[in-house]
Amino acid sequence: MAKRRISKASKRRLTFFGTISLIAIVYFAFSLLYNIYTIYDLTCEKKNLEKSYLELQDKADQLKVDIEKLNDPEYLANYARENYLYSKDGEYILQLDEDELNEAIETINIIDSISLKINRNYCILVLSIIMLLIFIHILSKGKKRTK
Repeated sequence: MAKRRISKASKRRLTFFGTISLIAIVYFAFSLLYNIYTIYDLTCEKKNLEKSYLELQDKADQLKVDIEKLNDPEYLANYARENYLYSKDGEYILQLDEDELNEAIETINIIDSISLKINRNYCILVLSIIMLLIFIHILSKGKKRTK
């Protein structure tokens, strides 16, 4: 086969258009990737906004319920007694310090955990004694049979 000769002008033309084509391909690839990333980012943002919208709707519904409750005089009186220390006739208000209340709750929790540990240890001890007695009983029966 005969070798085909490519002229210098054809080489220049191929080099020029090849370079331009390569630049165009790279540009479109980067543009495509950037747009895909932008779409993904906007989709995530949309999900977050929908989630916060639902939370705000729930909060608005709760506020509407609270407004309806506050229109009820009995609920309003109970609310004022609980939050603003108002009392009925003959009723006494005891105000507890929040730190003292938290300490008392923590102490009760510690005592409960200790009593659970004690109860657990007590159960293990009782079961061990029962197992020991059963073992002694079995051994004593075995000795009686051999005699």
